[in-house]
Amino acid sequence: VLFCIVVLGFIGIFSYGKLGQSEDPPFTFKVMTVRTGWPGATAREIEQQVTERVEKKLQEMPEINFVRSFSRPGESLVFVVVKDSEPAAKMPEIFYQARKKIGDLRGELPPGIIGPTFNDEFGDTFGNIYAITGDGYSYADVKEAAERIKKELLRVPDVAKVELIGVQDEKLFVELANVKIANLGLDINTVIATLQAQNIMTPAGNFETPAERIYLRVSGDFESAESVRNIPIRANGRTFRLGDIAEVKRGFTDPPQPKLRFQGHEAIGIGVAMRRGGDIIGLGKNLDHELHRIEKSLPVGLEIDRVNDQPRAVRAAVSDFVRSVAEAVIIVLAVSFLSLGVRTGLVVALSIPLVLALTFMFMQVFDVGLHKISLGALILALGLLVDDAIIAVEMMAVKMDEGMDRFKAASFAYTSTAFPMLTGTLVTAAGFLPIATAKSSTGEYTISIFQVVVLALLISWVAAVIVIPYLGYHLLPAHPHGGGHAKSGSGSHSSEQGNWFTRLPLVRSIASAGSNFYAHFRDVVEWCITWRKTVIAVTVALFALSIFGFKFVQQQFFPSSTRTEILVDLKLPEGASYWATEREVKKMEALLDKEK
Repeated sequence: VLFCIVVLGFIGIFSYGKLGQSEDPPFTFKVMTVRTGWPGATAREIEQQVTERVEKKLQEMPEINFVRSFSRPGESLVFVVVKDSEPAAKMPEIFYQARKKIGDLRGELPPGIIGPTFNDEFGDTFGNIYAITGDGYSYADVKEAAERIKKELLRVPDVAKVELIGVQDEKLFVELANVKIANLGLDINTVIATLQAQNIMTPAGNFETPAERIYLRVSGDFESAESVRNIPIRANGRTFRLGDIAEVKRGFTDPPQPKLRFQGHEAIGIGVAMRRGGDIIGLGKNLDHELHRIEKSLPVGLEIDRVNDQPRAVRAAVSDFVRSVAEAVIIVLAVSFLSLGVRTGLVVALSIPLVLALTFMFMQVFDVGLHKISLGALILALGLLVDDAIIAVEMMAVKMDEGMDRFKAASFAYTSTAFPMLTGTLVTAAGFLPIATAKSSTGEYTISIFQVVVLALLISWVAAVIVIPYLGYHLLPAHPHGGGHAKSGSGSHSSEQGNWFTRLPLVRSIASAGSNFYAHFRDVVEWCITWRKTVIAVTVALFALSIFGFKFVQQQFFPSSTRTEILVDLKLPEGASYWATEREVKKMEALLDKEK
C-alpha cells in the first residue's frame, strides 16, 4: 500500500504537468457557411436564383436546425446551423452530406457563378494573433515577410493552423483609354479575346530520346506587366502594342478585401490556432521563443506586434483557479485539524493530495485538460472527497476508544463503512449525471464537471477504504493500555488530551464551543423528532417556496467576461462604399486613441 501511495503520487504529479491547459474546454461549432459569387448580379437576382435554391436543397437534410442567408450584390452567404442535439462526432459526416447536396445542385445554378465554397472551420479559435507592419515598406514586402513567418510558425509544436488575416490578392490592371479606342475603331471584346488567347495554357506534346522524355512548351504566357504591355493587338488592318492604348499596372484587389488595421496603421495579421487538446501555455512559450528568433532576422522597420495573447490570459486564469484550489485545500485541512484533532486530521490531510494526484492521472487518461470548467469542478469536489476519509478515520478512532486493538479497528472501518460510503458516493455522482447525458452544446461544454467530480469521488472512496486504514494504523495515537483508547464521551479528541495542539487557548475554546454546540444540537434533534409533523410541514413549505423563488434567479450560461477589452461594431448605411467605411474607421481610431 505504501509503495502504491508513493508511486501513484509521483505519477499524478507527472500527469499534472502533462495536462493540456486552455481558457475554455473544447467544443464543436455546429455551423457551416456556403458562399457563392455571381459577379454583376443584383441582390434580388442573387436571392431568387442562388440563395433560395441553396436553402431549399439544404432543408432536405433532417440534421439541419435552420439556415440563415444574406444576399447582396454579387454574393450569396448561407449559414447552415445543425441541430444542437447532434453529437460532435457526427459533424464531419453531416458537413460532408451538405457538400454533396450542394454539389448536386451546381448544375441548376446560373452560368458564371463562382463557387459554391464551404467553410466549416471558421469556429477555430486563433488564440495568438500578431500584426506585421512595415513603415516605409510596400504592401508586397510586408506580405512576403508575413508568408515567411507563417511557414516558420507552422513548425512550432501544438500549432494546428496558421492563417493570414487582411491579405489582399494581387491583380494586374489593364485600364483602356476610351478616346484612343474610339479613334482606332477598336472593339473592347477584341482586346479581351487577344489577352485570353495569349495567356492560355496549351499542351504541345513531347518526344522521346534514348535517355529521356523532352516536353515541348508553348512560349508567350505573361510573366510580368511588361509582357502584357507588349502584346500585339490587331484591328482594322493595323497592329499596335497594348501599352499604346492602355495603362498596365500591378496592384491589389479594388475595392479591397477585408483589411486589418493595428494602432492606426494597415497591417497583415497572423492568426495561430492550437491543436485540439494542446497546452496553450506551452504553445505561448514556444511561439515567444520562435518569434524572438524571427524578429532578429527581420529587416529594420518591419515589426511584429501582439494583437491577442491568449496564453497570457489563460496563465492568469489557471493561476487564479489553482490559487482557489489551494485555498480550498487549506480550508478543508484547517477544518479537519480543528474538528478532528492533530493526528486524526493529519490522516485526512494526507489523503487529499493523493486523491488529487490520482484525479490528475485519470484526467490525463480520459483527455480532460485544465480549464475553467475542470478546475471549478475540482474546487467543487474538494468538499466532497474528504467525506469518506473522515467517516473511515472517525470509525477507526471510535473503535480504538472502545478498546478494540489497532488492526481490528482498521479492519472494522472497512467492513462496516465501505459499502455505505460507496452507495453515498454513487448517489452523489448520479446527481451530476444529467450534465453528462445532455445532448447539447451545453452538455459538451460542461461535461468535465461530471468527469472530474465522479473521478474524484470514486478515487476518494478507494482511498478511504484502503489508504485511510493504513495511515490510521500508523498515525493514530496508541491506547495508553496497549489496545485502543480508554472510553470517554469526547470521541477521538480524548486521545489527544496531552497533545500540545489541544492545549492551545484557541483550540480549547473551539473544543468547548463544539461541546456546547453538540448539546444544543441534540436538543434540536429531540425537538424535531417530538414535533415531526410540524417539521415535515415546514420542510414541504420551504421546498415549495424555493421552487417559486427559483424563477427569480438569474440564468446565464457564460459569465461576464473578466478581460479588460471592448468590441466596437461600426455600422454604416446599407450600400456604403469601402472608402466611406475606411474614412469612418479612421475617425473612430482617432477618437479611441485619445482615450488611452
